[in-house]
Amino acid sequence: MANWSDPRSSASPFGADSAARAGAFDAGLRRYMLSVYNYMMSAVLLSGIVALGFVASGMAAQVFGGPGLLKWVISFAPLGFIFAMSFGGGRMSAGTMQAMFWGFAVAMGLSLSTIFLVYSPIAIAQSFFAAAAAFGGLSLFGYTTKRDLSAMGTFLIMGVVGLFVASLLNLFLHSGPLELVISFAGVLIFAGLTAYDTQRTKSMYAQVAGTGAEQHMVIMSALNLYLDFINMFLFILRLFGNRN
Repeated sequence: MANWSDPRSSASPFGADSAARAGAFDAGLRRYMLSVYNYMMSAVLLSGIVALGFVASGMAAQVFGGPGLLKWVISFAPLGFIFAMSFGGGRMSAGTMQAMFWGFAVAMGLSLSTIFLVYSPIAIAQSFFAAAAAFGGLSLFGYTTKRDLSAMGTFLIMGVVGLFVASLLNLFLHSGPLELVISFAGVLIFAGLTAYDTQRTKSMYAQVAGTGAEQHMVIMSALNLYLDFINMFLFILRLFGNRN
């Protein structure tokens, strides 16, 4: 005999469906974020290998130690990749975006090789691990915080523009105090951008999940986080690194 008083017999299936959809979304989000971090960390590793190889071969000292156009091409090549991916990424296939991303990592490695000509290996290692620890903590904050960081992100992006202008100005002034201010501000700005870009990466998943744009967003998010980490590392190195 049926137990008509049992509430399970008339329970709505919608609660279970909703829980299943939420579980699937969370699993997809974790996979998406893991893919972003895998791309980002692999690119950092590739850049480091390229930089070390370029220095060990003696080519970095030859290229950057004397006159010539090649050193300027290497220095500004990463910007070309960034502009191409930022403004032309929507027209690129996923395979092309991947190739551009790895090409950018190689170009950055060649450009970053100059730090081995200026700073001691110990200073570079200490600054790298300090930046890695800060990046991990700030990215975790950006992922877990309930606070909307959009307003802070707008302010920080304006700060990046200010850093660029101040750095150009200091090329002519050669001011030590201004260099110190720029480096300190750079650490703070890219620390904030790490949290902001992590939150934005997480929030974008709902818009691109299961679409053709998902892989593009993974790569662009990895590019943004890569730039946050590398810039924070370089500014820390300028602040605390011992020059050769």
